[in-house]
Amino acid sequence: MLERIYQWDRDLFVFLNNLGIESYDGFWIFVTNIRHWIPLYIIIFILFFTAFFWKKALFNSLFLLAAFFTTLGFTNFTKNLVVRLRPNNEPELLDLIRILDTPTNYSFFSGHASASFVVATFVVLSLRKVYKWIYVIYIWPILFVLSRVYVGVHYPLDLIVGALVGILFALLFYILYSMAGKRFY
Repeated sequence: MLERIYQWDRDLFVFLNNLGIESYDGFWIFVTNIRHWIPLYIIIFILFFTAFFWKKALFNSLFLLAAFFTTLGFTNFTKNLVVRLRPNNEPELLDLIRILDTPTNYSFFSGHASASFVVATFVVLSLRKVYKWIYVIYIWPILFVLSRVYVGVHYPLDLIVGALVGILFALLFYILYSMAGKRFY
């Protein structure tokens, strides 16, 4: 059963990766680079401080950072436990796929997916009553995870599980934030 899922995952990855068009490579390489999203991170903190008084905004920001770093720690722990090779490191796939990035660590599950979804979900939960349009922030993690298939470094299952883990950690930390916030402010 697990082998069949891995084969389906690999076949879907090869199909999706080969949909890439060379003239869009620069865009997807730009999107997949975490540093290029720094302005969005700054905007998120600005939104917290314009939506809430400074004490609540700082408290909210600390819980967001705790959710982010906890998710990254859990992601790295899982990668080292599962030890699934990335597609770009699979010898039998090298002639079948387009590779635009070459990380050497493990694949399952995606840190880009878990980190971006934990941030986006926590931000939406925190700001949905203040900014009705805040749901557009989900464009970021969706583009971010799509880029990982495009550049040849993650299977679809890596991304789906990473997104789900990010969402679950965001929900957990938002609940903790809400419970602790009742005492704090």
